[in-house]
Amino acid sequence: MRTAKDFFAPLAVGAPAPLREIPARPSRAIHFFDPGNEKMAAKVPAMVGTVDVLLGNLEDAVKAENKEKSRLGLVKIGQEVDFGPTQFWTRINSLDSPWVLDDLTTLVPAIGDKLDVIMVPKVQGAEDIHYIDRLLAQLEAKAGITKPIQVHAILETARGVANIEEICAASPRMQGLSLGPADLAADRRMKTTRVGGGHPGYLVRQDPTDGDIEGLRTTYQQDLWHYTIARMVDACAMHGIYPYYGPFGDIKDVVACEDQFRNAFLLGCVGAWSLHPVQIKIANKVFSPSVEDVKHARRVIAAMGDGTGAVMLDGKMEDDASVKQCKVMVALADELAAIDPDLKAAYDAITLD
Repeated sequence: MRTAKDFFAPLAVGAPAPLREIPARPSRAIHFFDPGNEKMAAKVPAMVGTVDVLLGNLEDAVKAENKEKSRLGLVKIGQEVDFGPTQFWTRINSLDSPWVLDDLTTLVPAIGDKLDVIMVPKVQGAEDIHYIDRLLAQLEAKAGITKPIQVHAILETARGVANIEEICAASPRMQGLSLGPADLAADRRMKTTRVGGGHPGYLVRQDPTDGDIEGLRTTYQQDLWHYTIARMVDACAMHGIYPYYGPFGDIKDVVACEDQFRNAFLLGCVGAWSLHPVQIKIANKVFSPSVEDVKHARRVIAAMGDGTGAVMLDGKMEDDASVKQCKVMVALADELAAIDPDLKAAYDAITLD
C-alpha cells in the first residue's frame, strides 16, 4: 500500500514529477484517425486548430497486419506535425495484446514529448493503471521527458465499471474516462448490436386508459447508457478528472448523435469521440455553452454580488447554489473562448441587459 506522502513521488529515478492537478483543457471532440492510412494521415496537419483533440488510433480499428505500420505512421506524424492548440493523443492496444509493449517502448522515446494523453482500452481495475504508470515513468526517465504523459481509461467491461472509483484514483496521471459502449455491451451480455445511442426496445409505456391494454398508449424510448454515464461523471468529479461520452456509431444519424452528446453534456461530460468529421461539428456545438446560457450565468453572478443570500431574477429564485452552477458555465466559456475565435466573439458580444 502506497502512503499518501508518496503518491506524488516519481515512480522512476529521473522521471518528471507527477501532476498534482489535471489541466482543464477543452476537449469537446476527440477525433480518431488511423495513422497507417496515408489518406487520413495526410489530412492531420490541416485539422490542427479545427478540433480540440487529434487521436492516433492503434487499437481495434487497425488490422493485426497493419499494427506496425500504424505505429510507425503515428511516430512520423508526431515528429513532423506542429499541433499548436490541438492536443495530441493516442489509443494504444489493450494490455493483454501482443502489441502494447511495442506501442509504449516505441512511442514514448520517439514522440513522448509531443503526446499529451495515452488512452488505455479495456481497463479492468487499478492494477492496469499501476502497470502503465510505472512503465511510463521508466520510459520518460530514459528518454529525458520533462512533462508526464497523462492516462485516459476506457470503460469497456463490467469489472471496469464496478471498479470505477479505484481506477480514477489509481494514479496522478489519470486524465479521464470514456464510455466504451460496444465492448461494454458485449461484456454485460446486453442485447444490442449498436455502438452507443439508444434502442427502440428499451422503453416505458404509458399506463392503459380505463383498463384498455390494447388501446392507444404512448411509448418513451429510454437511454441504455444513462446509469453508466452518471456513475462515470460522479467518479471523475470526485477525483478531479474528466468524463467523455465515447463513440456514436451511426454516422448518418446526426440528429440522434447530437441528442446523445447533449445528454452527456448536461450530465457533466466534457466531450465525446468523433469517428467522422461531421461529428466534430456536432461535438463542438453541443459541448460549448450557448450564448443564452452564458448570458444568464453572467447575470446571475452579477446579481448575487458576494454570492450569499438569494435574489429574484426573471421571476426565479437564485442563491449560492445557482452561483456555483453558473460559475461552471462561465469558466467553460472562458476556456473555449481562449482557443475558439468564433466563440470568443459571440461571448464577448454578450450584454447584461
